[in-house]
Amino acid sequence: MGVDTRLQFLEQIFKVSPDGLVIADLKHCILSASDKFVQMFGFAEAEIIGQPLESLVVPPERLAESNWVSEALLKGERITLETQRRKKDGNLLNVSVSCAPLMLDGKIAGFYAGYHDISDRMRVEALSSALYRIAEQSSRAQDLQQFFAAVHSIVDELMYARNFYIAIYDPSTELVSFPYFVDQNDSAPPARKMRKGLTDHLIRTGEPLLATPEVLQAMEDRGEVSRNGSRSLDWMGVPLKVGNHTFGALVVQTYSKNIRYGERDKGILTFVARQLASAVEIKRNEQALRRSEARYRSLVQSSVYGIYRSSLEGRFLDVNPALITMLGYGSAEEVLLLDPEKDIFAHPEEHTHLIEEFRRTGRLDGIEVKWKRKDGSAVTVRISGRAVSSADEPADVLEAIAEDVTDRRALEDQFRQAQKMEAVGRLAGGVAHDFNNLLMVISGYAEVILAKVQIDHPLREKAFAIQQASDRATTLTRQLLAFSRKQLLELKVVDVNAIVADMERLLRPLIGENVVLTAKLAPEAGYTRADAGQLEQVLMNLVVNAKDAMPNGGRLTIQTQNLVLDESHRRGQTFIRPGNYVMLSVSDTGMGMDKETQSRIFEPFFTTKEKGKGTGLGLSTVYGIVKQSGGYVMVQSEEGRGTTFHIYLPRVEGTTKKQVAPVANAAVGGSETVLLVEDEESVRQLVRDTLEAKGYKVVEAGDGEAGLAAAAKHEGKIDLVITDVVMPGLGGRELVERLAKTRPETKVLYLSGYTEDAIISEGTIESGTAFLQKPFTLQNLSRKVREVLG
Repeated sequence: MGVDTRLQFLEQIFKVSPDGLVIADLKHCILSASDKFVQMFGFAEAEIIGQPLESLVVPPERLAESNWVSEALLKGERITLETQRRKKDGNLLNVSVSCAPLMLDGKIAGFYAGYHDISDRMRVEALSSALYRIAEQSSRAQDLQQFFAAVHSIVDELMYARNFYIAIYDPSTELVSFPYFVDQNDSAPPARKMRKGLTDHLIRTGEPLLATPEVLQAMEDRGEVSRNGSRSLDWMGVPLKVGNHTFGALVVQTYSKNIRYGERDKGILTFVARQLASAVEIKRNEQALRRSEARYRSLVQSSVYGIYRSSLEGRFLDVNPALITMLGYGSAEEVLLLDPEKDIFAHPEEHTHLIEEFRRTGRLDGIEVKWKRKDGSAVTVRISGRAVSSADEPADVLEAIAEDVTDRRALEDQFRQAQKMEAVGRLAGGVAHDFNNLLMVISGYAEVILAKVQIDHPLREKAFAIQQASDRATTLTRQLLAFSRKQLLELKVVDVNAIVADMERLLRPLIGENVVLTAKLAPEAGYTRADAGQLEQVLMNLVVNAKDAMPNGGRLTIQTQNLVLDESHRRGQTFIRPGNYVMLSVSDTGMGMDKETQSRIFEPFFTTKEKGKGTGLGLSTVYGIVKQSGGYVMVQSEEGRGTTFHIYLPRVEGTTKKQVAPVANAAVGGSETVLLVEDEESVRQLVRDTLEAKGYKVVEAGDGEAGLAAAAKHEGKIDLVITDVVMPGLGGRELVERLAKTRPETKVLYLSGYTEDAIISEGTIESGTAFLQKPFTLQNLSRKVREVLG
């Protein structure tokens, strides 16, 4: 191949090279340039031949760099660097420049320079860097607002982004919000419903949009959009998507004719938007998770139930404030240092059982245990929980809820005790009722015998003994009725202090000289509605009980005071209805009682005294009278430390009235007609004989239906009906109501062994109702009949 041919080939290669090539003389004036160089920098070939390279393509700020290259070339060095060179239109071009000296006869005769356009590579690298930084910022930023600001800064490095905003669409509210909005002309708009703006169009279509003035005008003409806000020159937006779901938009816009966007910019912004959408979704999920965790933490921290996490061995790992309070400690740190088996569980075997159950089933379902508080008091706790495992836990843990059911169990025990006492009371009341009918006959006929025989008759003494035994039996039945709350109480407004002061004189001789009696009566102690005689009986029984508990002497204190109790008040295991009360307490320094004894002291016939020294009815009588008076009685006692009985009686407004003892009238008779209705034949016979002996005409019947029939059959006037209250079938009250329809003038006298019936309201006789409590004397019967008849 000849030299000329080779030169022609080399010249063709030079001309068509993909890189821009130039040959310059020692003064850097261009001798020859490739077609690519001409195209790359926008000159015509005639414009560059003979021109210094520095004045054509080197920016002023790069002249120092160009001088350094020239010096290196003169030394025979080859230089390669990445830099920027200026195009004819003034724009800068990222290029990789390779320079070398051209030698002729061993001397430098000129220079060679090759320019490779690296703009695309630099753009890709910048975009990759931007995407990486966006991902980095998504994990570093504390909130979305800070994250959006960082993204704005990054986008501004890739393109003009002075006017930049992010829109988010919430399908649940159908609102478009603008969490980040920077614009030289407009301020951030408020959240609003979707409409026909460019942002809304973009979110609906989910497609990138470069709205140049021409494109925008065409869209407006088609009715696809209506422009809002300041009118920008170019509006460019890309969707924020997760999968196929568009949830927002990333938008930049320009108001200057010198700054325009192109398809390349739209592509870059699309890439950024994909990374941004993924990061926003993660950030939103993180924020939702933090909100959820905050709500969960708030729920745990404010819960009224104790919530804790523990190891499989039972050691607490985390506790909430309710559990700390439940155990009586001041901080979580104190509780976390505790050994549950020794410091929390009242019975260590319950802790062992709990762990075994947890290991066996992986959960706990309402297991009840006894825990110890810091002060040593016990609480009943119901525990429910399950095993959980996580990557940051070394082993499975128990998450559990501990519910303090101490009060609930106390109420249940109280309810069961009340049911037991009610059942025993019903039994006692029924026995007393039936026994009163028998005593009525015994005492009545004893009274008849005593009235018939002479004083010196040998049977008189025996009849008197029968009557005395009947009186003692009557006292026992009245105590049973007091316990069962079926005895007759005449409730009046009474001064508790006055009753205690009056009784104090009688009690001092009773308790003996080795017991010191102290009365602490609050001057302001109010009034209560009670039967004064029965209240005296309550005080007497409690004082006698206290005396017997101090065989070697001691101190006995009676105290009164006013109390106002609220919803949270309770004494021992008994809750008291909120309200105003007069409290009467009797305290002793005697031997005290254990818990088992305390649970049974109000039961009839229960006594701790030796045989023959107690009936077991003293405290049961107290219980019945107080309950029937609408009050509460409670006991506090410890073995060896004495006993205190607290009686709470509802306080009422008013003053006491002096009661004048009634003058007993002579038991005279009459000639009126009496309808006698009594289901107990022996009692009916006794009453009939007594009334006939006094001159009354008696029409008798064995039950309510028979009484109505007898009244209907009787043609004359019936002046008085005497009826038992509780009878099989038709009761006394119903009998009287039906009889009053045909004989409204007939007067009524009720008889009963107890008074839980319609004429008694909670043990109290209604005003104007004539009543005789069995057993009664025949003299009292005659006197009462005459009193009712007038």
